[in-house]
Amino acid sequence: MDSMTDSTTARFLEISLVKREVRCTARLLDDRAPITCTAVWDALPLSGDVYHAKYARNEIYALFPPLAAYEPPLENPTVTPIPGDLCYFSFAGAELGTRAYGYDREVRPGTTVVDLALFYERNNLLLNGDVGWVPGIVWGQVVDGLDRMAEACNDLWRSGAAGETLSFRRA
Repeated sequence: MDSMTDSTTARFLEISLVKREVRCTARLLDDRAPITCTAVWDALPLSGDVYHAKYARNEIYALFPPLAAYEPPLENPTVTPIPGDLCYFSFAGAELGTRAYGYDREVRPGTTVVDLALFYERNNLLLNGDVGWVPGIVWGQVVDGLDRMAEACNDLWRSGAAGETLSFRRA
């Protein structure tokens, strides 16, 4: 058993690309990001339009309104996520509300936007040309199905994300 969380207390969720009918299972990292894990867990199920990263490389994500009364602190942060990492980002709408990001309809100044992301391959760097380093909270790790999900994410990159939904639910 590793130091993460033993199997008697571990919490799991299913992440899926709905249209492509691809799923993977992740374990919440309650011992490393307890506040973030609670915020996400209590908000499940969640689903939204999927996006493929422009800057971070091998990442898919969906955007949501705030999940809790207060945003989690930057616990278990990274700027170099590895394959299978689930990351939580919180942005002021003004940070993403430009046409360069493609959210000009969904994101507005004066709002808070939560970005739940899955990283499916290596060599990711959370460096944004507009704002610099963008640390994320690693709150989960895929434990099953990452190979199938990575294949679907590569297809999403090549053929487009329009009409696809990223879903998170308790497993």
